[in-house]
Amino acid sequence: MSFKNLRPLLFSPLALLLGGCNMVLMQPSGDIAVQQRNLIVVSTVLMLLIIIPVMFLTVLFAWRYRRSNTDAHYDPDWHHSTRLEVAIWSAPLCIIIALGAITWLSTHTLDPYRPVSRLDGTHAVPAGVKPLTVEVVALDWKWLFFYPDQGIATVNELAAPVNVPIEFRITSATVMNSFFVPALAGQIYAMAGMETKLHAVINKEGEYNGFSANYSGAGFSHMNFKFHGLTQDGFDQWVQKAKSQGGKLGRNEYLQLEKPSEAEPVHYYNSVDPQLYSAILNMCAQPGKMCMSEMNQIDANGGAGKESEANKAKLQYDGHRAQEGVEEPGATFPASGRPPNTNVQPEGMKPDALSPKVNGQGPKPGESQGQEHDMPGMDPNMPGMKPSSPAPNQLNQQD
Repeated sequence: MSFKNLRPLLFSPLALLLGGCNMVLMQPSGDIAVQQRNLIVVSTVLMLLIIIPVMFLTVLFAWRYRRSNTDAHYDPDWHHSTRLEVAIWSAPLCIIIALGAITWLSTHTLDPYRPVSRLDGTHAVPAGVKPLTVEVVALDWKWLFFYPDQGIATVNELAAPVNVPIEFRITSATVMNSFFVPALAGQIYAMAGMETKLHAVINKEGEYNGFSANYSGAGFSHMNFKFHGLTQDGFDQWVQKAKSQGGKLGRNEYLQLEKPSEAEPVHYYNSVDPQLYSAILNMCAQPGKMCMSEMNQIDANGGAGKESEANKAKLQYDGHRAQEGVEEPGATFPASGRPPNTNVQPEGMKPDALSPKVNGQGPKPGESQGQEHDMPGMDPNMPGMKPSSPAPNQLNQQD
């Protein structure tokens, strides 16, 4: 009997054992999820090879050596049996070796950062096939999906053609979340200021559930979306639908979308700022904020010296202060593309009915941050530590 014929016998009891909500995990529709399912089954069976005999022998010994059984052999001086010791230790050792080998192989084979090498158990990925790129952003409490090659974006709806590799690039604009489509692949965390990846493929047409598997606040229970597995023609029609029904998604539209909301309906965008995902990832979608990539570039060039102390305020992810018109002064060129410490009001920072002056409440260099920042033992004549040393301009500026 083949493994394919044994699957209904193995997976149905396991699904009942793990709970009805995990039926999708035992009958997935994507090859990565199938391999993960097989790993669960094989690991469980290997561990049951020890657990079942131990449970059986525990009951057997308790019954055989019960107090009322006077026929059982009693040997109070017995203390060792080489054959029994070999049996007791060799079986678990073999299982541990097998589990270790499976874990080592699957850790590399199912690495979410590794591009898929096969479409399913019998078909390899054809040479020259370009994966579908999807950029995922976790918001409060909704999901934003960018399709850079198609030039569209969606909220709370995801689609992909069957038997086409998918490359997910995942980040968060808020607290940590977890991107999870059980029928497709395992969960991957979404974290602010970081990008995680997931490579997967869907093999069957259908509509599947996706959600956040990490609690993220009051609207967490509504942080769900639908994932559609479509034919190539169906996917092309879905893209055209998004283009025909969608609107514009620029910095201003994103800042409105970023605000916390629950049970957000599905909507589409047919005109997307190509730099928006990068700005979200670098935590500088808000006009006037310094991008992390820019600060990293400054550090890679040796830092901006003592003046770079003013740049720390630029990295504080405080959208409320920016919306109130407070733009912290910085020693380097700001992400808004304007000279530092000016009163030019950046687009997107004005409240609806107010027009406060930029930097009206911001600290001046050397005031709130302290007049002196010398560390004990630091030589003030060190290169880059003189107050007159100019700070380098940021290299990765966002408009």
